[in-house]
Amino acid sequence: MLENIIEGPVIVKGEPKEEATARARELLAKVGLAGKETSYPRRLSGGQQQRVAIARALAMRPEVILFDEPTSALDPELVGEVLNTIRQLAQEKRTMVIVTHEMSFARDVADRAIFMDQGRIVEQGAAKRYLPIPSSLAPASSSRSFCCNNKKKSAPTIHLSGRDAISSVIKLLNKSA
Repeated sequence: MLENIIEGPVIVKGEPKEEATARARELLAKVGLAGKETSYPRRLSGGQQQRVAIARALAMRPEVILFDEPTSALDPELVGEVLNTIRQLAQEKRTMVIVTHEMSFARDVADRAIFMDQGRIVEQGAAKRYLPIPSSLAPASSSRSFCCNNKKKSAPTIHLSGRDAISSVIKLLNKSA
């Protein structure tokens, strides 16, 4: 796993291997996987694999992290460990766009909600006001839900529903930057 995490920083960003390795170890500890540095992904649970993916993303020092339904393929008992890791990132005020069906989680980490339909914003406001989703705004079965945490001082977070919403959210984040 360690080699997998350092590949991007070393090859793409040109970081020294020793520096990238030290950071990868810190990130594995941060996501609760210290001591798993030499494990192969196939030997990890789905929740552990997701947390390795989070560490790999963090290793690149991104301004925004996109999570596209990070818990959808997990067994129910593994969902909590991934959500707790993302919750920790939200507390650090990291900017995140999260596609999720975990409405209570989105309510906990979000402070702004945006509801979209076919790539257009149809409603927006405080997340506590819109989550759980009122039946009048309940998304169609083809829509997706999003939550975004912005690392700015107040760490605004956005929950979204709708098709083609990711590109709209990124445009929205760029406008507010």
